[in-house]
Amino acid sequence: MLEGSAREAGDTAFMLISTALVLMMTIPGLALFYGGLARAPNVLSTVMQSFAITCVVSILWVAMGYSLCFAPGSPFIGGASRFWLTGVHGSMSGSIPEVLFVMYQATFAIITCAIITGSFAERMRFAPTLIFVAVWHLVVYCPIAHWEWGGGFMSEWHVLDFAGGDVVHISSGASGLAASIMVGKRKGFGQGQELPPHNILLVFLGASLLVSLLSSVHLLSLSVPRL
Repeated sequence: MLEGSAREAGDTAFMLISTALVLMMTIPGLALFYGGLARAPNVLSTVMQSFAITCVVSILWVAMGYSLCFAPGSPFIGGASRFWLTGVHGSMSGSIPEVLFVMYQATFAIITCAIITGSFAERMRFAPTLIFVAVWHLVVYCPIAHWEWGGGFMSEWHVLDFAGGDVVHISSGASGLAASIMVGKRKGFGQGQELPPHNILLVFLGASLLVSLLSSVHLLSLSVPRL
């Protein structure tokens, strides 16, 4: 049986590694994957969308997102007690510092928003993309995360979502489908025009990073001793 301090140190180290791995799934993993699939004139914009989303969502997460997800509130949305991370410094979330929990959850908020951009890649300008992502993060992601992970009504129903199947993948997939329908088809699609990927090597590299990093996170979780 490990002592309490040793267990806390191990939990903290595990969460630090997991946070870095999940962040790398967005930059560079998802950025390379989408950039390789895009056509040559749009590669820079597509790659920079993932980087810019990382910056925008990080700011929103610190300002309001974390509080709306995890602060005590109603069954549908969190409260304002953690705006700008008020009261987070020095507090604990289980056996890890709460600020580390904030960072870890931020990486999921970031990649969820970044996943959506693949559905309308090359069809939406850069600035409107960031505005859409910012609004979607606060209006869609934060309430859903609170429902399942932050003590909302789905938590009370004992709904389990350890890997983000509902909060990350279903929400981003459904939203991406709706966004692609609203934006419309690509120019030239269905008219005999070829739309080949810009660089299949980047696609392979990005996909390999996504698979290997996701597998590493799951393997790490399985390797943690049950105390």
